[in-house]
Amino acid sequence: MTQFLQQIINGLSLGSIYALIALGYTMVYGILKLINFAHGEVFMVGAYTGFYAAGALGVAGFEAKSQGFPLYLALLVLIIAMAAAALLGMTIEFLAYRPVRSAPRLTPLITAIGVSLFLQNAGMLLFSPNPQRYPAILSEVRFEVFGVIVTNIKLTIFAVALCLMLGLHLFVQRTWTGRAMRALSFNIDAARLMGIDTNRVIRATFAIGSALAAAGGILFGLDQITINPLMGMLTGLKAFVAAVLGGIGSIPGAVIGGLLIGLAEQLTAGYLSPEYRDAITFVILILILLLKPEGLLGVLRVEKV
Repeated sequence: MTQFLQQIINGLSLGSIYALIALGYTMVYGILKLINFAHGEVFMVGAYTGFYAAGALGVAGFEAKSQGFPLYLALLVLIIAMAAAALLGMTIEFLAYRPVRSAPRLTPLITAIGVSLFLQNAGMLLFSPNPQRYPAILSEVRFEVFGVIVTNIKLTIFAVALCLMLGLHLFVQRTWTGRAMRALSFNIDAARLMGIDTNRVIRATFAIGSALAAAGGILFGLDQITINPLMGMLTGLKAFVAAVLGGIGSIPGAVIGGLLIGLAEQLTAGYLSPEYRDAITFVILILILLLKPEGLLGVLRVEKV
């Protein structure tokens, strides 16, 4: 039972990170019906931005003195990374996706793959292809509860992810821009006719999704210790599977899908073999496409042609 509870805690922690990334996939798809395959690389850039921001704010000096990095500086690192990723997301939308928005669906898809490959290679040139240890923005403190190890880092991941998800829910439900996003997801042409500035709303969608991915990147670095320029490829695919599992286009579905993927991965690693932890994600993808292609909370919509 202790091992099971330990895997559950680890799975929920990892799943929270997947959920943050999956939200970006599902928001963009809900409005543009576009799979933004460059989103994983935005997650990577967010992690590296946090890496260099922490270095610039003197995290190494605090480590050398065996002092904890101040909480306000850790929050500043998070804000800087989210802002940089939001800017990157808006730039990608403006330069890569907006010119091909009215093209056949295959064109934006190929464009997304091209942007993903560009950012991967740019990351290797700028950041070095070698894995790097993530700075100790939070000093790890361990607690043992009935034989289960819980760390302050795991608790922080839960707390930050929960706050961001709740903030996104309130933003989408309570603000004018959020209502406009929902209008575009229902019918973008009708929203345009009603006077909504669709370009501004789409730009905001990319900015918010990218900022959430950057937060996921920092949490991933704290949880997994190391980062590298190709980290967004596999992690991004897993988050995409989470979005599909929950019902791509559904924000609550992305959260549920991310948590389920994280749990499935950790339970597979704990009870079968760590070698199968990546494979289980794609087994789930195949099963959901065969049995319930709209996802757990997705809705099938009939398209008139």
